[in-house]
Amino acid sequence: MRAMVSLQDIEAAAGRLQGQVLRTPCVESRTLSDIVGAQVFLKFENLQFTASFKERGACNIMAQLAAADVPPRGVIAMSAGNHAQGVAYHAQRLGIAATIVMPRFTPGVKIERTRGFGANVVLFGDSLEAARAHAYELAQREGLAFVHPYDDDAIIAGQGTVALEMLQDVPDLDTLVVSVGGGGLLAGMAVVARSQRPGLHIVGVQTARFPAMVNAVKGTQHVAGTSTIAEGIAVGTPGERTREIIAAMVDDLLLVDEGDIEQSVLMLLEIEKTLVEGAGAAGLAALLRHPERFRGRKVGLVLSGGNIDPLLLAAIIERGMVRAGRLARLTVSARDVPGMLARITATVAEAGANVDEVHHQRAFTLLAAQNVDIELVLQTRGRAHLASVIEALRNAGFEAQEKH
Repeated sequence: MRAMVSLQDIEAAAGRLQGQVLRTPCVESRTLSDIVGAQVFLKFENLQFTASFKERGACNIMAQLAAADVPPRGVIAMSAGNHAQGVAYHAQRLGIAATIVMPRFTPGVKIERTRGFGANVVLFGDSLEAARAHAYELAQREGLAFVHPYDDDAIIAGQGTVALEMLQDVPDLDTLVVSVGGGGLLAGMAVVARSQRPGLHIVGVQTARFPAMVNAVKGTQHVAGTSTIAEGIAVGTPGERTREIIAAMVDDLLLVDEGDIEQSVLMLLEIEKTLVEGAGAAGLAALLRHPERFRGRKVGLVLSGGNIDPLLLAAIIERGMVRAGRLARLTVSARDVPGMLARITATVAEAGANVDEVHHQRAFTLLAAQNVDIELVLQTRGRAHLASVIEALRNAGFEAQEKH
C-alpha cells in the first residue's frame, strides 16, 4: 500500500499555489456564533476565481504536470461542476490543453463557463458514471493525463492547503466541520489537522441523500436518494485513497437533511451576505442540526463553493420565507358581494402585510353558492405578524386560516 499523503506534500502544494489561488479570509461570524452557541469561523472558499476550493487541487496537479520532464499531450477530467472549472482554468493558465467530459444533463451555464476557460467540452451519457467511463476511454485512446476529482494524492494535497491557512489564521480552533462528497477536501484537511493539532476534533458532513462515505467508513446501510440541492457532494462512490485517510483520521461523520442545507444557504445569504451552494452550506447545516455536539467549541467551517443555479437559489429563498412565515397563503371565506375583496385587502393593509397574489375561488369550494373562497398570498414580517393579520381578518368578520 502506498504511503498516505503527508503534511510535507501539502506544504509543497501550498508553495505551488502561492500567488495562483486566492488566500481566502477566515473570519468569525458573531451572529451565527450566537445562533448555534459555538464560536464559528468561516473560510470563504466561495471567493476563489472559479468560486470553489476545487481550484486548489487542480492548480497543484497542473503545476506538477507542467513542470514534468515530459509534459502530457493534454489533460482530461470528468465533472459536471466545480472540478471542471478548476481544471480548465489552471490548464489554460499553464498552457495545457484540457478536455472536460460532462454528462448531457449538465446545465448550460456550467458548460459555457467551462468552455470560457478554453477547455474542449465533450457531452456524453446520462449519468456521471457514463461520463467518467467515457473520459477514461478518451484518456487511453488519446494519451491524455486523467485528472480525478478527488481520489488522487496531488488533488488531496492541494485541497489540504485550506486547513493550513485556517490554522495559521485561527491557531486555537478546536473543531473543523467539512462537507464530504468524494472526500478530497476532508482527507487533505485531516492530514494537516492531525499533524499540526493532534487533539483537534474533525467532523465530516454528508447529505442524507448521498451517504456513500458514511456507509463506507462506518459500515452503515443508509439508502441513497436520487437528487440533492448539494450536488457538489452528490457522490455515489467515495475515493479509496480518501476513504483510508478519513477512516484513520476523522473523528465522526454526520448526515444532514435537505431542509437543513436550504436553511443554511439562506442564513449565509441573509446574515453574511455571501452566496454559498448547497454543498458549501452542509457544515453550517450540521451545526444547526446537532447544536449540542458543538456548543461552546471554536469551530472552523469551510464555505467550499458558491456555484448555485439562480433558479434553485430563488426557490430556496422562497421556501425559506414560507418556513419563516414571511410568505404565507391564507384562505378567507366571505359573501360574494361587490366591495368584499376591497374590504379584505384593506384589512390586510391596515395590519401591515403586503398582498402578493389574490385568487377568487367560486367553483372549487364547498361553501354555499353565494359565498366565495379568496386565496391570498401575503408578505409578512414573520410568524407573530402573520398571526396578527389572521386575527385582524377574523375581528373584521371574515373566516380566515393559513393554508399549508
